This record gives sequence, structure tokens and C-alpha cells, in this order.
Amino acid sequence: MIRRLVIAGAAVALLAGCTSTATPVGQARAVAPSASPSGPAAAADDSCHPRESLRPTGTLPAPGKMPAGSLMAKIYQRGRLILGTSQDTLLFSSRNAFTGKVDGFDVDMGRQIAQAIFGDPNKLQIKVIAYDQRVPLAQSGQVDLVADTMTMNCARWKSVNFSTVYYDAGQRVLVSSASTAKSMDDLGGKKVCAAVGSTSLDNIKAYASKPIAVGRPGFADCLVAFQLNQVDAISTDDTILAGLAAQDPYAKVVGDAFTKEPYGLAMPKDDQFTRFVNAVLEQNRQNGTWTKTYNKWLGRFGAPPPPPKAEYR
Repeated sequence: MIRRLVIAGAAVALLAGCTSTATPVGQARAVAPSASPSGPAAAADDSCHPRESLRPTGTLPAPGKMPAGSLMAKIYQRGRLILGTSQDTLLFSSRNAFTGKVDGFDVDMGRQIAQAIFGDPNKLQIKVIAYDQRVPLAQSGQVDLVADTMTMNCARWKSVNFSTVYYDAGQRVLVSSASTAKSMDDLGGKKVCAAVGSTSLDNIKAYASKPIAVGRPGFADCLVAFQLNQVDAISTDDTILAGLAAQDPYAKVVGDAFTKEPYGLAMPKDDQFTRFVNAVLEQNRQNGTWTKTYNKWLGRFGAPPPPPKAEYR
């Protein structure tokens, strides 16, 4: 117990001491913790095919040669691409303790779009945002892109555009290494944490075994609550759980994935920009960039799968 509290304290200190060039947006991280022992999740919106995005047209313009009047041209004139992401999702977007910079698989997705616009992947401004601010900030254009382990679904498509799928994940469960639970089926009546604004929290609320859904501002906050025995488990995408388990030797990930979570880059409702982003992603599937990015951040988990196949309307 003492060792778990030490780990939790270190996590709190890391979050409290973050100071770098990444820019927090407002006070989005100050969401109050919430518990939802009752009340069904909103009915799933199946009015679209969420994996399907807009097909690229023509060839990619050369860096620095963006079409006049396009969002890409405005980004180029500004001198940087603004990327919204988290700072506490290890392997996907987390703050490097040695450099103070936010990096990971998601951040590299943003860098690849910056490379296509500027010819320089470092023309990137990172804004640290909360899970429940991903859609509003992309919708309003306060960020050009959101790359933040964000599941594509029909409800979100009504507010923002998504790229084609750049990563396929699935929701699982993290429990104590001493727990006998083997899946969410064994967590009825137990407190299970997920980030406020995530589809993971909705999935916990809707699960048949009736776990108690507990919301926290981010998954690092869930990890602290887990280590302090305030919750019994954490449930979210397997990618995020792998990063959390790597930070706690007393935790394990159990059960098969019980959802499909296709990740897409979210952006304002600008079809030309969406087609441009999709062209970059398609190019990187073909030239091996996606596979190199996977090996860089996730290669420890085994050989890379084939890149997610693009699906178009």
C-alpha cells in the first residue's frame, strides 16, 4: 500500500509541476470529479458510418504551396499548425520528463500534417486540452486538429470532421494485480474510472453488469484515484491502459476488448482541409511512415499490424 501511494504522489507531482511550451486551453482540466451510479448512457447514434471520411482529390500540393484561400494556406501564413492533445496519455501524448515536451504517437500524427504544410514537422504548437473540450475546440477552430485517442462516432461527426482512421483500439479494464476480476463482467457494483467527456465513461455506464462509473478530468487522474483505492478499476482503450499499467507495477490489464474504438483526427467542418489531411495519411500508409511511427511508440507490444484501411463515403 505504501509503495502505491508513493507512485500516486509522484504522478500528482508530475502533473502539478508541468511547465513547457505546450499551451493549456483555459481551465479545461479543472473539471470536478463525478460519480454516476445510475442513469443510462445516451443511446448510440448510428445515423452514419463513422469510419468513413472524405476521399482525397488530386495530388498533394508541395509544402509551402497551399491552395489560395484554403485553411492550409491560413495555417501556413500563421507559421504553425495548432494541435490539441493531452499531456498524460503515455505513448500517445504525454509530457517527456527529460525534455518537458509533449510527445507520442498522436503528436507525431500532428507533426506529419505540419510536415505536409510547411516541409517542417516542428512547425507545431501543442495546446493541452481536456477530453471534454476536444469537440468544442476543434469545432470552433481554436485548434486546427485534435489528435487525442479520440473515437470517431456519429454524434461527434455532427460537430466536427474526422480524418480516416489512423489507429484501431478497443476498450478493456485495468485492475489491481491482486484482483480476481477477469473482465468488466466481474465489476458489477464496483467503481470504475474513466475520463469525463470520453466514450469510455459512456460505455461503463451502459455495461450490463452495472459497474459504478466514476469520472475524472483525465486518465492520469484515474490512475491516482486507483492508486489511492478510491476506485476499483479503470476502463478505457487498451492503448491508454498499456501506458497506465507501465506506470504501476501493482496493476494489470484484463479481459478482451469489448468495444471497437477507431481513432480519427478531428478538425473544423472544412471539407478541403479534411481531404488534405486524408491525402497525407494515405501517403504515409503507403510509404511506411505509419509503420515507422507505430514501431517508434508501440513496438514494445509486438510487430506492427497493417495500417488501418481508409474508408471513404
